[in-house]
Amino acid sequence: MKRKLISAIGVAGMMISLAACGGDNGDNGDGGDKAGADGYAGQTLTVWVMDGSSPDQWQKDVQAAFEKKTKAKVKFEVQQWNGIQQKLTTALSEENPPDVFEIGNTQTPAYAKTGGLADLADLKTEIGADWTASLNESSIYDGKQYAAPWYFANRVVLYNKKIWAEAGIKDTPKTRDEFYADLKQIGEKTDAEPIYLPGQNWYHFVGLTIGEGAELVKKDGDKYVSNLADPKIGAAMETYKKFQALSKAPKDKDEATPQQGEVFGKGDVGAFIGMGWEAGIAIKANPKIEKEIGYFTIPGATADKPEGVFLGGSNLAVAAGSQKQELAKEFLKIALSDQYEGELAKLNGVIPNKESLQTNLKGNVVAEAAAPAAAGGGTTPLIPEWAAVENAPNPVKTYMTAVLNGKSPAEAAKQVEDEFNKRLSQQQ
Repeated sequence: MKRKLISAIGVAGMMISLAACGGDNGDNGDGGDKAGADGYAGQTLTVWVMDGSSPDQWQKDVQAAFEKKTKAKVKFEVQQWNGIQQKLTTALSEENPPDVFEIGNTQTPAYAKTGGLADLADLKTEIGADWTASLNESSIYDGKQYAAPWYFANRVVLYNKKIWAEAGIKDTPKTRDEFYADLKQIGEKTDAEPIYLPGQNWYHFVGLTIGEGAELVKKDGDKYVSNLADPKIGAAMETYKKFQALSKAPKDKDEATPQQGEVFGKGDVGAFIGMGWEAGIAIKANPKIEKEIGYFTIPGATADKPEGVFLGGSNLAVAAGSQKQELAKEFLKIALSDQYEGELAKLNGVIPNKESLQTNLKGNVVAEAAAPAAAGGGTTPLIPEWAAVENAPNPVKTYMTAVLNGKSPAEAAKQVEDEFNKRLSQQQ
């Protein structure tokens, strides 16, 4: 999978208010949305997918199945991630929006709030009974199903097999304590840096908060405010601090400054926590390291439950202004069927929307390491107000660095509270 895809999915951007047209399911000049004796013959469904999301073979197979079933045509239009939010916002406010479109999972609530997405409750009832709950959560807004979960990815541990062997470690850890003990052993028995963990790898921190069952925001009357002072979030940060103490990485930088894959590629780091595609960065920096890279699920507090992870991914939605909503749902029934959802998972190495379809990941070592954590994963708060929080300088990152530099979690939370709340109160 292309790096730009994984780096873009799950990053919530600032949304511009959308004046979406309401669909009336009526005729739009090309036969309307009613199936006749010849199905939907004469109609063409427009589907926007992001660059790198859907392989050519998948598109070809879905297109053939769709046209056979409905007698209608489907037109895939590949979009670029750069500038997609403004482009989609504009398109959904016009008379002829794309009928079906891919949307980042954390972006979905903002589009739902502005009225741009059609209600898909009937689709959920028909084909979504066994969608993985954690993956479907971002498709729900204000209690209604406004999208359908499509594909996902999350962080894993990438480790240097040679260094672990030099330290005398024979197996990958199954619990958080075992992981920490292995890293300490690397530090004691080798010259390697046990783990490269920069102080502001905040998506990993979000995963730790999810593992603690914590929320980054809470409701105060009719508005959302910071919940960083929650002791559960403090516990997550203490876990982060414990592991970060084994790293030489800067406490005030994130995983891209410098690229942690490049640091790992030098061959003197035992492990790092990142996306599977980051192995490609390491290999580009040092091709010889490819044979030494291994992957495992981030261990949790107990062996039966992996660590919490941030789930980046994409949903599929239907435009509220589309006059082909029934035809669009026919497309989704095919695209999200076990056959084609499974095919996408196999071709792209992404986590499918049902646990039963994870068998399609067999043989893909990165996906096999990521998949076990998906059911217990989550996202940043699924509220439109969250988008502004992530703008630089991200107050969550500021909080993390403050704790790593000696402040208590409570003190650090207090330090960023005003800025955090100011951002949550910005008009969306």
